[in-house]
Amino acid sequence: MSNQLDQVKRRIRELREISGYSAAEAAQALDMDERAYSRCEEGGEDIPISLVYSVAGLYHVDTTDILSGKSPKLTTISVVRKGEGIMVERFAGYKYENIAYSFVHRTMEPMIVTLDPGGKKPELVMHGGQELNYCLSGQTRLIYDDSEVILAPGDSAYFDARFPHGQMAAGDEPASFLTVINE
Repeated sequence: MSNQLDQVKRRIRELREISGYSAAEAAQALDMDERAYSRCEEGGEDIPISLVYSVAGLYHVDTTDILSGKSPKLTTISVVRKGEGIMVERFAGYKYENIAYSFVHRTMEPMIVTLDPGGKKPELVMHGGQELNYCLSGQTRLIYDDSEVILAPGDSAYFDARFPHGQMAAGDEPASFLTVINE
């Protein structure tokens, strides 16, 4: 498990403890199985980004607090230069760069996602709100509910994120896309 993932898990556990929740109470508040919740705090498993959003909502903190350990400070404009976003690695071959991490009270989460070629079909996720995927380079295979679509550079998909979805590189080259999530 990466050091970054260890730190995220530690922050989630600390938020729970500071808030006076037991693991069972936190799992119930997040509407998930207690064992699954405990694995997210302690085990070697990945933490879905949707869980990070849910935990942030439960404890009234920003996702940046959980992902980086730092609180956002900016309230009117945030400029993030190329390559200077907060990098988040969910699992091998799938990287996020949060490009609005320093803005307080965001209503959207814009991220650049980079997908390595040759990956296996991703675990599909669901979360509240809506999501936009805009392909920047390579080809992105968007798996949505019971269908799949290939996005080429300049193509986009906007969808209800409450349905199962995931992305992977299509073809032999890396793919990247801008995703904007509004929960």
